[in-house]
Amino acid sequence: MIIVSDLHIHSRFSRATSGDMEVDTLAVWARKKGINLLGTGDFTHPTYLSLLKSRLEEAEYGLYRLKGGSDDLRFILTAEVSNIFSQAGRVRRVHSLIIAPTFDVVDRINRLLARRGNLLADGRPTFGFSARELLQMVLGVSEECLIIPAHAWTPWYSVFGSSSGFDSLEECFGDDARYIYAIETGLSSDPAMNWRLSSLDGVTLVSNSDAHSPSRIGREANVFRCSMDYREIVGIIREKDRKRFLYTIEFFPEEGKYHFDGHRGCNVVLSPKESMGMGNICPSCGKALTIGVLHRVEALSDREDGFVPEGAIPFKKLIPLDEIIAEALDCGANTKRVTELYESMVSKAPELDILINLPPSELRTFVPEKVVEGILKVREGRVTIRPGYDGVYGEVRIFGDEEERQLGLF
Repeated sequence: MIIVSDLHIHSRFSRATSGDMEVDTLAVWARKKGINLLGTGDFTHPTYLSLLKSRLEEAEYGLYRLKGGSDDLRFILTAEVSNIFSQAGRVRRVHSLIIAPTFDVVDRINRLLARRGNLLADGRPTFGFSARELLQMVLGVSEECLIIPAHAWTPWYSVFGSSSGFDSLEECFGDDARYIYAIETGLSSDPAMNWRLSSLDGVTLVSNSDAHSPSRIGREANVFRCSMDYREIVGIIREKDRKRFLYTIEFFPEEGKYHFDGHRGCNVVLSPKESMGMGNICPSCGKALTIGVLHRVEALSDREDGFVPEGAIPFKKLIPLDEIIAEALDCGANTKRVTELYESMVSKAPELDILINLPPSELRTFVPEKVVEGILKVREGRVTIRPGYDGVYGEVRIFGDEEERQLGLF
């Protein structure tokens, strides 16, 4: 079967998240999106874990469904953990995604973590020990768990982050880097950017939404062809199985909020080349710029842009359907007109099928022509994006002057 998975989301118990981030509402949105395997998020939070145990039942080993549920939607137990620690004379901040098979394993992980910090403080708890120690702790509980460095290139909280990360997985995890089978590319990078580092050739690149509200799930995802089986899915990721890992679904990385360099407060956004020409100093305030993902990739890469390693897992870029509708209708994404048309469309087919799979002839049976045009432009990459920077999402334009319809600045 085809499995569309989003493994990294958050619950309402994480900071800056929607109150609707709980499994019943998430299940509704997963069906709208076309996702059939969804991470629970935040299993480290005691209150949310109790809710998960009350609302979910095991369907297959390591996979769960809503109690009384009759469809094929499955949940997998996941959480994100923040480690802030000193190593080699620098403060490091690394976020990691944990995937676990059972509530028993989760309980054992949580007991160990509770000795080191306050699990009730946030759905994404913070600890003062190293990311390597977290890896050893989790795998010490169960070797069936998977640890994935989250949004691996984000400047402030990631394994390769320009402000507090490392230059390699080995620098962060030492000899235990061999147990890091995958990294999450994050919204501000895509597989092609990661392919520029030969050191990542043996690592599986996964993509997830890191959603803080239900409507944002599935904006990045992973597509497998396999059984709905925990061990098989984890095995595909560990083995970088190119036959069963079909592709990832990606944001246009330029739309991510840390793609370019810049200063939000100064309204300064710069390409890596421009930043380097200024010594990475903001021309407005004279302080150090926030160095974005593209700049960091350039600094660590040993290959030219455009290199494709042998056996690379492909990817497809998309723009969320509500954003396409909003631009086609020339109104805000949160307006009633957009919401009504979105709901009408996803009642006929899931969002990801609409964006990726359905042929134009079928789309035109229930989608307005201007929206069809926008969907096809996105499929072909004929969009323009003002890149995001320093926490500001990029601005996308699908419809515009003909000469502006190739990907780039406007």
